[in-house]
Amino acid sequence: MSMIGTRVVRKEDPAYLTVGGTYVDDVDCPGALHAVFVRSVMAHADITAIHTADAAGMPGVVGVYTAADLDLSADPPSMPVLNQQMLRSPLATDRVRYVGDPFAVVVAESRHAATDAAELVYADYEPLDAVIDTAEAAGNDKLLFPEAGTNTVFAIPRGDEDGLFDDCEVTVELAFDNPRLSGAPIEPRAALASWDPAEQRLTYWACTQFPHRSRDVLAGFCGLEQDQVHVITPDVGGGFGTKNANYVEDFVVARLTCRLERPVRWTETRSESMLGLAHGRAISYVARLGGSRDGNITAYSVDALQDSGAYPMIGALLPMFVRMVASGVYDIDKVSVNTNSVTTNTAPIGAYRGAGRPEATLAIERMMDVFAAEIGMDPSELRRRNFIPPESFPFTTPTGSEMDSGEYAKALDAVIEAADYPALRAEQQRRLARGDTKLLGLGWCAYVEISNPVVGPEFGSMEVRPDGSALVLTGSSNHGQGHHTAYAQIASDATGIPFDRIEVRHGDTDEVKRGGGTGGSRSLQSGGVAVFEAAEAVIESAKQAAAAMLEADPADIVLDADAGTFAVAGTPARSLDWAQVAAHVNESEGRELQAESDFQPPGATFPFGVQLSVVEVDRDTGQVTALRHVTCDDAGVIVNPMIVEGQVHGGVASGIAHALGEVFVYDDDGNPLTANFMDYAIASAAELPSIERIPMETPTDRNPLGVKGIGESGTIGATPAVQNAVIDALSHLGVRHIELPCTAERVWQHLHAS
Repeated sequence: MSMIGTRVVRKEDPAYLTVGGTYVDDVDCPGALHAVFVRSVMAHADITAIHTADAAGMPGVVGVYTAADLDLSADPPSMPVLNQQMLRSPLATDRVRYVGDPFAVVVAESRHAATDAAELVYADYEPLDAVIDTAEAAGNDKLLFPEAGTNTVFAIPRGDEDGLFDDCEVTVELAFDNPRLSGAPIEPRAALASWDPAEQRLTYWACTQFPHRSRDVLAGFCGLEQDQVHVITPDVGGGFGTKNANYVEDFVVARLTCRLERPVRWTETRSESMLGLAHGRAISYVARLGGSRDGNITAYSVDALQDSGAYPMIGALLPMFVRMVASGVYDIDKVSVNTNSVTTNTAPIGAYRGAGRPEATLAIERMMDVFAAEIGMDPSELRRRNFIPPESFPFTTPTGSEMDSGEYAKALDAVIEAADYPALRAEQQRRLARGDTKLLGLGWCAYVEISNPVVGPEFGSMEVRPDGSALVLTGSSNHGQGHHTAYAQIASDATGIPFDRIEVRHGDTDEVKRGGGTGGSRSLQSGGVAVFEAAEAVIESAKQAAAAMLEADPADIVLDADAGTFAVAGTPARSLDWAQVAAHVNESEGRELQAESDFQPPGATFPFGVQLSVVEVDRDTGQVTALRHVTCDDAGVIVNPMIVEGQVHGGVASGIAHALGEVFVYDDDGNPLTANFMDYAIASAAELPSIERIPMETPTDRNPLGVKGIGESGTIGATPAVQNAVIDALSHLGVRHIELPCTAERVWQHLHAS
């Protein structure tokens, strides 16, 4: 029986559900010192002095350090395309640029001692005006980096737009926002570092999605060779993109352990995590959409202004992805995109679930609904008329993305049928006619995503042991996605070795010498395919050994993948199992039966989907209740339907939360107003509907498994679908737009204003 497409229960889960995982803060390291960072309480200020003497005299304190004490330099962003004049030191020196910006660190024998001492460290500030609004930042009147002469970090200028909308009968325009979020993973950041002076080697336990990237960056920072740094990534309690890079605290912890020659550990509090972990989204748009009155869309333009936060990070580059999929699933002849990423006195922006693709989707999907309302067409029909047809693939968009495959109308029809869309519209009209207090809203989103957008390679290996079990190593890193299960399924399907006899390991750079890590929904189509290719290579090696054992030509050896045995073609009575072949290779040839692969995809893949949100809006209170969420998310060939459903459910949950309540807010002075879970509205199961998922598989030709990514799809589609549904519920009152999040207060204000 094929393991591909089988609903296998995740092999990772029993341990998590019984004894629990082992996270960085759980790693036992006797004698480790504890670091606590001292952070700015000002959003924007010059530092005139840092006072550490009182803290240094506290019991148990080993030292209090500033950038000068640790010889930390201010360096430009690691990505050369970002503004290289915007320098940052791991500990702020002359200026702080957001609340939470670290400027000192206390090291003590215990966490409590370090925390108490940190309370006594303070800075003298010369306050500066905070720049919170991105439009103000773009005006460059107040500069976060005066030496740069601008607040612009990265920009993609618009091409020639003359005459873009000249032939359009109807043109609609809207200015709107996609607000700032916190990634808020269950496990906050943590680090544990140890320096061996005899071997001149750094061991670093990292809470990261990219162990090998962490190794390489730490080696460069510490002036070491790569083989002098050993990164270990134990269990990681969620990442969502926010743990895809080294943070300044990682550099400080590494410098401290090398300086003190003692292990140093740091675990941030939840409040620190809300202040300093990379935020997401935080982009505003001015968009125009034009076409004919019968619903043919011909022109689209969007100006996107990205908030990059206080220091340039990957978030400043996300508008590049906005441009790549700006036109979504639609065949639009003329598309123009202009982006500008600017610094503000807020937490730096990083990658958060979807990273640029949700931002692009929200823009085009809101505009499709605005256009449909303008011409009086059902929004589902407008989408259908403008889909890229399946026969047009591979399809190159006006902004240059080479899309592999898509069946958009088929997905739309599946959702319409599953939801009984005509009946929902009829119910909506009945409620209006009766004057019900509960309004019904229906919201569509049709989206496309880029998975593995930077098209990076991935490492995989497979070793068959003499007892017939197997070890799979992968360079991708699991933090909840189900790698151990899916990769074991792939290896089992290829080789016939039982699924429960295949061990999958990752996250140790001494054991796994290279790897790309996990992000951008890349794991299965890069890491999974690498495992598949390694399994195929192991099979070929085993055939050579079996041929010698059976005294046959290797070309005549066949593998029965159902039985997991090798035999000469046509004579299956005499066969060898994996254990016999592996033992022979080990004993007679003195080597392991092992192979590895570095799979380089020829291009990104483009998963897609259609989602329908059904919401109820209370006329009296503005409260929005998500009643149903029907979704058809196509990620090519499905290896494990249960894992896919889990990914879609989690993604949809975060998308709905973004639409209805989740937002990170600063006041005009740059003080965070939502820096804990009392104020930051993370959704629970009680606020979410059951998710109705319709399976659909459109294979890609860009890898031998035909798989695409699924980790971000649910999020990409859910937010615009829910926002469109809320607006749809109020559309009979003339409401054209409601900003995210669609909170009860905001909806109530629109109800009463109309």
